[in-house]
Amino acid sequence: MAIYREKNFAERRDAAGVAKKALLEKFKARPAADDPAVIARQEERKRILDARAIREAEKEKLRQERLAREAAEKAEREARAEAERLAAEAAAQAEAKAREAEEADRISRLLSDEAERKAKRDARYAARKARGKRMPPSANYG
Repeated sequence: MAIYREKNFAERRDAAGVAKKALLEKFKARPAADDPAVIARQEERKRILDARAIREAEKEKLRQERLAREAAEKAEREARAEAERLAAEAAAQAEAKAREAEEADRISRLLSDEAERKAKRDARYAARKARGKRMPPSANYG
């Protein structure tokens, strides 16, 4: 069974120095900017970024087309609804005019009927008056 032993300061310092040397060696081992592998990697990244930009431009174009199509459809729906509203309004006005004309016709018929009845009544009254004048005065009282 192993007992855990804490490292002292010198051991920690030596471990840190070893780690720093390893990082330095790794940095020095890195290829230079003019290395063909680095250049190839950079070109690949550039191609990827260009392809991404093209895809995003295509997506944006499709989005704009979709928005334009939706706006056109909405405008068409609104125009259709406005046309239907105007047609309904015109139909309601025509119906109201028809009702007014019908009411005016009914009123004129009632007035003409009333005038006709009054004319008949006046004719009967005049005929009665005329009969009464031809009769002797004693006939009126009895």
